[in-house]
Amino acid sequence: MTSRPARSRPSLSRRDLLAGGGVAAAGIGLGAVGATMINNNGSDAAVERLIDFHGPHQAGIQTPMQAHVVLNTHDLKQGLDLAAAQRLLRLVTDDCARLTRAQPALNDQEPHLATVPARLTVTIGFGPQWFTKLGLSSARPAGLVELPSYPIDRLQPEFSDGDLLLQICADDPLVVSHAARQLTKTVRGFATPRWSQRGFSRSEGGHLPHGAERTAAPRNLMGQIDGTVNPVAGSTDFDAVVWSDEPGWFTGGTTMVLRRIRMQLDTWDELDVSGKELAVGRRLDSGAPLTGTVETDVADFNATDDSGLPVIPAFAHIARAAPRQGTDRFLRRPFNYDDGLVDGTTDAGSLFCTFQAHIAKQYLPVQKRLADLDSLNDWTVPIGSAVFAIPPGCAPGGFVGEGMFA
Repeated sequence: MTSRPARSRPSLSRRDLLAGGGVAAAGIGLGAVGATMINNNGSDAAVERLIDFHGPHQAGIQTPMQAHVVLNTHDLKQGLDLAAAQRLLRLVTDDCARLTRAQPALNDQEPHLATVPARLTVTIGFGPQWFTKLGLSSARPAGLVELPSYPIDRLQPEFSDGDLLLQICADDPLVVSHAARQLTKTVRGFATPRWSQRGFSRSEGGHLPHGAERTAAPRNLMGQIDGTVNPVAGSTDFDAVVWSDEPGWFTGGTTMVLRRIRMQLDTWDELDVSGKELAVGRRLDSGAPLTGTVETDVADFNATDDSGLPVIPAFAHIARAAPRQGTDRFLRRPFNYDDGLVDGTTDAGSLFCTFQAHIAKQYLPVQKRLADLDSLNDWTVPIGSAVFAIPPGCAPGGFVGEGMFA
């Protein structure tokens, strides 16, 4: 039987320690243990796979895509007060800070599962009802707007809404699973699980040389490259599109839209390549627009063929999704899901995640155009939908979302 690592100050319970504001001190006490674990797992290579939890923005947004994700939501228990909500966020923040340093969380029952960095990130978000239930409506960000009902929607409650979001990403599914389980145990006393959705992208090194996949736009299960026109992380354009400049506690935060989109892959497979490319507006092999030669070419929606017809049809997906006002842009960070066969039909699709400063100004105009006339609607069905406010990051010793309680 493997002995558990020694704990500093064993006379204090985890909840007492964190509720009393001892997060930073506790983190210092375990620093040496974490460093030893990292060095034992590959020295410099392992350190490179650590992504700092602290900072002006939360990780997991402009972080290059990881291979695996678990999206968990929880609903606050009835009667939870502001003091309890702050204790909850202190506990979750401490867990996240430790786990992303490849250190076990306090009271971690499987500490040996926490020692692989794997570019783990945890992103914390709040649904509209979080603010309502806690009497914090005045702190609700202006950019957090709920989506209207669309004719194409077939939404299921088991994939929709939620008060507290935990987006857990890493390159190792075991690391994701362990972090998700640990955080679920931490949240249990304050909130009840609502839904959990698991997704994947390409793993690093699976198709390209080491490191190359991190900057390549991922493919979805329809075969198309998804994210070609994304703003470039670290650029002023990215900052303007993604991070909120709303005065007050939410400055540096963002909003997230999650749409679970089931793909009708069995009927999609009946199309030939030409039909698929007309529906998308891009070549499937290279991702180039039908009017271009490489993925990054700008689509020419006015170009016509020899018969006078548009090369890219007006109903093509990229024609409907293309910005019209200049402000209707957002960051796409989608993952795939595949739940196998259900009644003989493929149950697979996209966990389509977007990040933007303001949902109404940036996301809704695009979604309306897609809902009104997008050829891919014949092969896709939105079955889940949720929106969240993603607060700015926090400094060591603080906790995510603390500004909303001021």
